[in-house]
Amino acid sequence: MKRLTASNEDIAAFSEMSRKVSFFSQMTVGLLEKIFAFVMLFEYKKGDRICKQGGPGDSFYLVYSGRLVVNVKKGFFSSDKKVAELGPGDFFGEMALLDRTPRTATVECAEDARVFVLLAEHFNEVARGNPEFTAYMKSLAAGRKFELKQQE
Repeated sequence: MKRLTASNEDIAAFSEMSRKVSFFSQMTVGLLEKIFAFVMLFEYKKGDRICKQGGPGDSFYLVYSGRLVVNVKKGFFSSDKKVAELGPGDFFGEMALLDRTPRTATVECAEDARVFVLLAEHFNEVARGNPEFTAYMKSLAAGRKFELKQQE
């Protein structure tokens, strides 16, 4: 993993991609601008693990380029089961922005990838002043948890 310096073109791409993410689409322009200040861009190599099931839920990720594989392990002695493949514009970790629950899946790079990252602490700092938006985020996270339970 390598942190990159985001160019104006990268930030413009994040802005465009984030508008397709349900919870970012509900943000005011002012709130989005505050969040952009905290967004980081990382480069991962094929085979790199971005996050591990059971690990700390402390970041949100938006895939800029490349392909990622999402695996879930049901029990200690069971093997990983591929539940999704993610590509540009896909995202994960939104639940971490709200409640910092442990990761529900392991995400690894199927090929070299660049990923935008937003730490939960930075997101919460910006969102504190907007209770309606925070309530909306909680409802989206609850829906995502329900979807994951259905896949079990």
